[in-house]
Amino acid sequence: MNGTEIRKGNRGRGERLWSWLFLLPTILFLGFTALLPLLYSLYLSLFQYKINLPNAVPKFIGIGNYLRMLQDKNLGVSVGNTVLFAVVSVSLELVLGLLAAMMLCGTNRIYRIFTSLLLIPMIMAPVAIGTLFRMMLDGSTGIINYLLHFVGVPQMNWLSNPKTAMPAVIFVNVWQLIPWVCIITMAGLKSLPQDALEAARVDGAKNRHIFFQIVLPMISPLLIIVLMLRFVDAFKVFDTIYTMTNGGPGNATEMLPNYIYKQGLKFFDAGYTAALAMAFVFSMTIVSFLFLRWRKAVEERVL
Repeated sequence: MNGTEIRKGNRGRGERLWSWLFLLPTILFLGFTALLPLLYSLYLSLFQYKINLPNAVPKFIGIGNYLRMLQDKNLGVSVGNTVLFAVVSVSLELVLGLLAAMMLCGTNRIYRIFTSLLLIPMIMAPVAIGTLFRMMLDGSTGIINYLLHFVGVPQMNWLSNPKTAMPAVIFVNVWQLIPWVCIITMAGLKSLPQDALEAARVDGAKNRHIFFQIVLPMISPLLIIVLMLRFVDAFKVFDTIYTMTNGGPGNATEMLPNYIYKQGLKFFDAGYTAALAMAFVFSMTIVSFLFLRWRKAVEERVL
């Protein structure tokens, strides 16, 4: 090994060292704010601990809290509601967001104006959106019933009827998050190589063939990432549901985060709450891993 190779090796080790030094503050911050609470939650999930009892002492029960989940019927209802909410809302957001992105993908000024207007639901606070739609969907004073009255639709109690409460909260979530899907998808559409699209048009390919055979396969890795992020985020929905229905009527719209919140801050069952949170984190980690594996397989097939 000559002197030049030695100097290059030393320079490479020095650059890696400086890279780790620059990353050290972020690693320490994430360790204190994310890893330590996660480890403490894992530790607490092994105990029976009611924090509202005076002089309460944690009682070690091992995996008792995790076994309790298997017999918790209310937990099963909340998980079913969350899965239904996530699947329906994310599917609608992906389809409608992709359609909106294709419609607004032009470069004219009018497209930029519509894109800016489309961002309004996304930048609003979820609590504000939930409060706004709770008033709009009110059975007696809401503007939705007032407008539907003119087309002959009878008055409905949207948020107090178990049959309409879930569609109502899904509609609000879809309305809020379509812009996010649209913006991300629009960026992917604009990054496509125009030569391939022009060549397909010259060969006489129709628009639907270009979309399904060229555009969709090329942006499918991006769509899978969008799908993953929205699916995980849909499982975490709390603010909008809390302000609109608080999980009601009954438990018709009770999502998993709402159920965990009630176990911790209403029933003060810290051990069971920690176990629920750990199961939630573990499940979302597996879901994210499966999505990433799917994306890798699709990306390899496209390339």
